[in-house]
Amino acid sequence: MADKKADIIIVGTGASGLFCALNLPKDKDILMISKDDLDRSDSFLAQGGICMLKSDDDYESYFEDTMRAGHYENNKDSVRIMIKSSQKVIEELINIGVDFEREDGKLKFTREAAHSKPRILFHEDLTGKEITSKLLAEAMKRDNITIIAHTTMVDIIEEKNVCEGIVIRDNKGNIEKWYANYVVLACGGIGGLYEHSTNYSHLTGDALAIALKHNIALKDIDYIQIHPTTLYSTKRGRRFLISESVRGEGAILYNANMERFVDELLPRDLLTKEIKKQMKKDNTKFVWLSVKELGSDNIKKRFPNIYKKCLEEGYDITKECIPVTPAQHYFMGGIKVNTNSKTSMNRLYASGETSCNGVHGANRLASNSLLEAMVFAKRAAKEIIDTYDELKVVDKDIDLEYYKDAERLEEEYRELVLEEIEKVHKKRENKKKAM
Repeated sequence: MADKKADIIIVGTGASGLFCALNLPKDKDILMISKDDLDRSDSFLAQGGICMLKSDDDYESYFEDTMRAGHYENNKDSVRIMIKSSQKVIEELINIGVDFEREDGKLKFTREAAHSKPRILFHEDLTGKEITSKLLAEAMKRDNITIIAHTTMVDIIEEKNVCEGIVIRDNKGNIEKWYANYVVLACGGIGGLYEHSTNYSHLTGDALAIALKHNIALKDIDYIQIHPTTLYSTKRGRRFLISESVRGEGAILYNANMERFVDELLPRDLLTKEIKKQMKKDNTKFVWLSVKELGSDNIKKRFPNIYKKCLEEGYDITKECIPVTPAQHYFMGGIKVNTNSKTSMNRLYASGETSCNGVHGANRLASNSLLEAMVFAKRAAKEIIDTYDELKVVDKDIDLEYYKDAERLEEEYRELVLEEIEKVHKKRENKKKAM
């Protein structure tokens, strides 16, 4: 038998992975691994907020907004489940201490692009950090949850389409086999594959490459969202996102002649097209965003992190416009899962940005990502609990030397994912031309 085994392994320590762990029984031995520092997941970077169904009267509107943003390619069952589950998820977050903005004691809602009405809860402009840090703190209190940072999943262990565990590499380069009754992939997005992205650079789609190696079904992996407004910079590295919330609350986009040229509340993909069109017309690498209209005190209270970051870059957003440009932001596609987050491989689940249950369709509606990540992570936990049984495994003879060259393996996985994205994109384009 294997010398290292957990009941359940969760790859990733963002909102989805943590919420899954916290919804699993306390008598199960859970191992969580993170490729980088525990606070360097994209969940921590989410600025805008998290959607919630305010009342039954808002259901049809919320459903339609999500479908329209996704160009009606969404899985309707997934959309329904996400919306109907939102109030319970928010209740659980509040119960562990998440501090959403309130007004006169009641939850305060804001609006973002492509939403027909305010339904987004927020904490300043650091909603993701507020949520994920509280989830992480709660997980670290649990004796049954072991969390290891700077540890990378380099492969899964499987036999006859049954996942039996994972192969990991630690920060010293040691390669180990870890067996488990169930594995949940919550590894985040693919921004590290792109030169300009709002994502952390270590998020390179490893789970997708591993899925391709093991013939695990993928879905819509060419659906990659570009965020229309990131702070323009000539510096290398991650792009700083200027939240959609600033446009939802009245910020204005201007061209090179300081003329308003677009409806700022268009869905992200459509707004990105308009900005790129204007940049080409103006022969510039950015357009201007004015937040001044919101008022100095309101800006500092509502968007303190954006205000601070822009000051560091030399812009006082209470007094002047800032240059913004589109950059890769979110991955709608991923490992194909059902509405309980099960993949095409037995005992293997995926949730959050790594997965694709079709909820976002071809384009994600603003502030649905944190909600979707937790709704379907909880459903994965529930199905694992409902179907739980011990997996009897015999220790596999695996060539661990193959995984020691981290640089070679990273490049191999990178090429595998990018080639598959291009292949799927070409196939989709050819299909459109044939119609």
